This record gives sequence, structure tokens and C-alpha cells, in this order.
Amino acid sequence: MGEVVPRAERRRRTEGRILDAARSLFAEVGYERATIRAVAGAAGVDPALVMQYFGSKQQLFQQAVSVTPVGGEAPGADEVVEHVLGTLGVKMGRLPESSLAMLRSMLTHPEAAASARRLLGEQIDRVAGSLSGDDARLRAALLTVVMLGVTVGHQLLELDELREVPQEDLARLLRPALRALAGSEHS
Repeated sequence: MGEVVPRAERRRRTEGRILDAARSLFAEVGYERATIRAVAGAAGVDPALVMQYFGSKQQLFQQAVSVTPVGGEAPGADEVVEHVLGTLGVKMGRLPESSLAMLRSMLTHPEAAASARRLLGEQIDRVAGSLSGDDARLRAALLTVVMLGVTVGHQLLELDELREVPQEDLARLLRPALRALAGSEHS
């Protein structure tokens, strides 16, 4: 007879499978071409379950590019760094127009700036909760804005130096800096 897994753990695992499938699909085909049905198929669940967990494609995307894993025990510094680096494929892919619009407008429009601050603040809170030390929130903010800078450089400025480099090379070069910011023992 198989192991009895508590309902909350099954839910967490299913949510994780959906997010992993979404990250892969968003990175592979971009936001516009990724569908809830395709994410569900890749995760081995019904499309209605994806909507039940995430509400909309935009909310699924926001969770997929979120910096900390959903549920479970708080990850350590190395896990946070690897998760951040795992979102590179999505951030380097085609972002939804609403995300690009916010990126374009956040420095010139007060409402877009307030929205960006709120979303980034939530992300900083999640990352800070996974880091130790008195300056965890500052280090979480620095981790977040480094990735924001990479996204802006790639998506809006279309820097050849970022656009022509494989994701693995970006991750390899970013890893030591992100580990140092996260306070990893292996930095």
C-alpha cells in the first residue's frame, strides 16, 4: 500500500508542478502563446484546477516569475538563488504586454510606480523571509532589483550583450553575486 500524503501536502505538490510547468512553457513559447490548457497538460492536471489555484493566466505568470517557491518550509539562501535563476527563462522570454507596460511606465507615471512598488515590495517580503540576518530585507531588495535590471536591460533596452547570451551563461555569471547577496555560505 502506498504512502498516505496529507491533503495540504498534495495541494502544495500540485501547485509546484503547475508552477514548474508554467515556468517552462512561458520560457519556451512566451506569454502570448502559452495557454492554461498547455500548462495543465504539462503538469498533468485539469485546466480548471490551474484556474482554481491561480485565478487567471496573468496571476499564474506573476507567480511563475515570483522569486520564492510557494508553500513548504522556507528555502535556504542557495535555494532562493537557484529559484531566482530559474525564472531567467521567463524573464528573458516574451513578457505580457501588461508587464511591459508597467516596466515602461514605472519611472514616469505615479500609478505605475505605485503598482511596481507594491509588487516589488511583496517579492522583497517573500525573499527576505527566506534569508537570515539583520539586513535580510536590504539584501532581498538588492536581489530583486538586480533581476529587475536584467529584465529591463533585456526587454526594454534590448541590449545585445544580454539578448545574445544563452540563459545558462547569464545564470553562471549572476550566481556568485546573487549568492553573496543572499548570504549563502558557498559564495
